[in-house]
Amino acid sequence: MHYAQLLFPDFSLILIGYLLCRHTALNRPVWQAAEALVYFFLFPVLLFQSIVRTPLDLGAASSLMVAGLALGVVGIALAYALPYLPWFKHHIDRRDHAASVQVAFRFNSFIGLALAEKLAGPQGLQLLAVLIGVCVPLFNIAAVWPMARHAERGLLGEVVRNPLIIATALGLVTNLAGFSIPGWLAPTVSRIGAASIALGLMAAGAGMQFETLARGKALGVSVLTIRHLISPLVAWLLARALRLGQAETLILLTFSALPTASSCYVLAARMGYNGPYVAGLVTLSTLLGMLSLPFALGVLP
Repeated sequence: MHYAQLLFPDFSLILIGYLLCRHTALNRPVWQAAEALVYFFLFPVLLFQSIVRTPLDLGAASSLMVAGLALGVVGIALAYALPYLPWFKHHIDRRDHAASVQVAFRFNSFIGLALAEKLAGPQGLQLLAVLIGVCVPLFNIAAVWPMARHAERGLLGEVVRNPLIIATALGLVTNLAGFSIPGWLAPTVSRIGAASIALGLMAAGAGMQFETLARGKALGVSVLTIRHLISPLVAWLLARALRLGQAETLILLTFSALPTASSCYVLAARMGYNGPYVAGLVTLSTLLGMLSLPFALGVLP
């Protein structure tokens, strides 16, 4: 399995967005409008489709659900704890931490869905859909809360208005109720999802400023270490402790080693935080995924 080939398209789109914004007339105002389109419409549609298109068998996947949630809780706890550690609290900007904490535990579902199908076929898609369904609400709330707290906004209001959380909740209700997207509408929804991937990654590239990473090295290294090293190790331990089957273990390890969500940048920018810094972390995470995926799938099992 050539994981670099699966990750290269995402990274190349980020690079294209960066070059277009810096060297053409398609400058920041153009991409700010694109960010709003992605955040409020395109990404929610894709998320809804990803959850609805594969029926969830919650009973059969209960152990995997427990493992996914436990993995997420560990990642969230470690990321939240960084400003309180003796050395780190003097080297981490609290606002940058609030914006980038999500990088440590959120995941790129686009890459995950592509990998799951290649690794385990339809069963792999179904298992990853279970993880998406149970983990996305927790992860999105955990991503929003630090920014809402620092901005002195009400968490409930931010959660209720968050289009990604709304799309996830609607997707779960629709899936568990036994409904699906009508056949005549599916091609349109799929094309919207494809557009969200391309525009979201290019918008991340357009907002990228590598110089912002230089002043937040400790924070960047910390959240990326949690995402790409600690999470796969924790997933491996959970798979052994819960005695997951081969397919479940494979999908959990894949899930644990994925690059962070490209929408991390969009969320940070829309909430008034340091979007360029988060975009740089997303880019580095995409690159590190080329190492963490082979590590999790090839070394740990």
